[in-house]
Amino acid sequence: MTNEQTCSCCTPDRSSAESTQSATFATSRNLPVGDASSAVKMKSELRTATVSLDGGAYLMGTTNRRFPADGEGPVREVTVSPFAIATHEVTNRQFAVFAQDTGYATEAEKFGWSFVFHHFVSEENRTKVTSAVQAAPWWWQVHGADWQHPHGPGSNWQDVPDNPAVHISWNDATAFAEWAGMRLPTEAEWEFAARGGLIGATFSWGEELMPEGRHMCNIWQGNFPDENTEEDGFHGTAPVGSFPTNGYGLFDVAGNVWEWCSDWWSATYHTNERKTTRVNPVGPRQGQAKVIKGGSYLCHDSYCNRYRVGARTSSTPDSSTGNMGLRLAMDI
Repeated sequence: MTNEQTCSCCTPDRSSAESTQSATFATSRNLPVGDASSAVKMKSELRTATVSLDGGAYLMGTTNRRFPADGEGPVREVTVSPFAIATHEVTNRQFAVFAQDTGYATEAEKFGWSFVFHHFVSEENRTKVTSAVQAAPWWWQVHGADWQHPHGPGSNWQDVPDNPAVHISWNDATAFAEWAGMRLPTEAEWEFAARGGLIGATFSWGEELMPEGRHMCNIWQGNFPDENTEEDGFHGTAPVGSFPTNGYGLFDVAGNVWEWCSDWWSATYHTNERKTTRVNPVGPRQGQAKVIKGGSYLCHDSYCNRYRVGARTSSTPDSSTGNMGLRLAMDI
C-alpha cells in the first residue's frame, strides 16, 4: 500500500475526485441570528476554553513501523515554548457564530461538494453520487456536503451543535483561527499536549487501548468499512467531551475528527537533527500538504490505527471530509 493510498483511506484530498459540477446544493445557510456581541462572546469563550502548558522537552514520535512512509520516527527530544491549547475541537455551534459574523464560505461550500463516508449518505443523495475515491471507495463525493450539511443535503449542523465542525479545510481552519485571535498548533505543540505528560506512551492515556474494558476514544468497532457495532456509543462524530480527558485536560486528542496543524507535511524533514527540527519546530518552509493529527471516528486497527499519539498523516490545504476538523492554540 502506498502512502498516497493510506492517506486516502483516512482523509482523501480534493484531487481524489474530479468534479465539474458547480455549487448547486450548498446555497442555503441556516445560521443563528446574532450580532457583534455574539462574536465577541464567542471569541472570549474560545480563548477561555484552553489549558496553558509550560512547554519543555519531551520525546516526540514513535518507533512504530506500521506506516513507515508517514515518517512517525525517529523518536527524538523536542522542546516547545509555553503555549495554550483548546480543551476540545471547534464545534458546529462555535463555527456557526464565525460564519454568521463574517459571511465566510468554506471551501466545501465554494467547490459545492465534499467527501462523506458512505454510511451517512441518504437514499435520496445516493442516487446523485457519481464519484468515489478509487483507493478508498467508502469515501463518496457528495454535492452539497459541507459543515452546515455534514452528510449532504437534508442533514443539518443544528442537529449536532456540540459535535466537531467537519468538512473544514486547512484554509478554513486558518481563517477561523485568525478570526478568533488564535492560531493552529504546530505538530510539535499538538503532540506535546496530546501526550498529557506521559513519556513514550502509545495512546494519550497509556498503553492499553481499552483499560479495564473502557472505551477511551471515538473510533470504529466492527468490520471496517462495512459494519460499525458502535460499542463506544457512536457511529459518526461524538459531542466534544464524550470521553475522558488526557493528563493535561484535553478531550478527543484520539479519534472523533482529524485536527489540522500549521506545519507543511514532510516524512523526512524532521529526521535531520538540528535546532530547527528540535526546538520549537514548525516544519518545512513549503510543501503540498499540511499535517493532520489524532485520527477520527473511522480509524480501526485493521487498516488505520492513527489514533496513536505519535501517528501522523496529511492532506492538501483545500481538502475537506466528514472527519476533518480543528483545535485552536495560542501564544501565552
